[in-house]
Amino acid sequence: MKFRLKAFSLHLLGSTTVLTLILGTLYFGWYRWPGWYLADATPVVTVLIGVDLVIGPLMTFVVASNSKAHHVLARDIAIIVAVQVCALIYGATSLWNGRPLYYAFSETVLQLVQAYEINADSAELGRKQNAGLAPHWYSLPRWVWAPLPTDGEEAQKIIAEAISGGADVTSMPQYFKPWDLGLPSLQERLNRVDDVPYFSPTEKKKLKERLHAAGLGTDQLNTMTFTGKGSPVLAVFDLANLKIIGIFKAG
Repeated sequence: MKFRLKAFSLHLLGSTTVLTLILGTLYFGWYRWPGWYLADATPVVTVLIGVDLVIGPLMTFVVASNSKAHHVLARDIAIIVAVQVCALIYGATSLWNGRPLYYAFSETVLQLVQAYEINADSAELGRKQNAGLAPHWYSLPRWVWAPLPTDGEEAQKIIAEAISGGADVTSMPQYFKPWDLGLPSLQERLNRVDDVPYFSPTEKKKLKERLHAAGLGTDQLNTMTFTGKGSPVLAVFDLANLKIIGIFKAG
């Protein structure tokens, strides 16, 4: 039993160290609040934790025995580690491809833009036409304004494509503009909590309770829905400088 516990502990320590480094880098680099929540990254992380911190070390505990030949024990542990590595590659790749690249204000909402939403052609076009705000593999999340183009025909084309399930302007970095330039338009789109879209009456009631608990009023035109792959959240702005002073979950 002592041998099994030692093998289990060493395996758990190694798995924890590797997983902490990977998840820590991704979290502090790209997924800090509200990115983790809006990207709905929890299911992928749950798989990683389940395989790398639970199943892997437990399987080592089961197979470890000081009565086994060294090459047999090494083979068994190597198989377990191989499964863990596959899960780690899957999870890390999924999180990397889904990493937040932009928080964009577009039309009536704030929107999380993940890496997989911007294809290679759009990224290249952005680098040619709008280099300052174009994405690179090393890009960290940036706040941008993503208005529709001023050309009416082009704008209608994008709207039609988005309605049919295609690319929206938020996945076209060639149209991105600095965040500050969009603030006057953003201010005009702010709502009271009762009027924000994407939330049910029950969720709006919960949001109002949370704003009250945070010492914020609910009767001002100072909120906007913040959307992503996961459930939306509510962003609350300071009307004096249009900086976000709170982001609240409805659930």
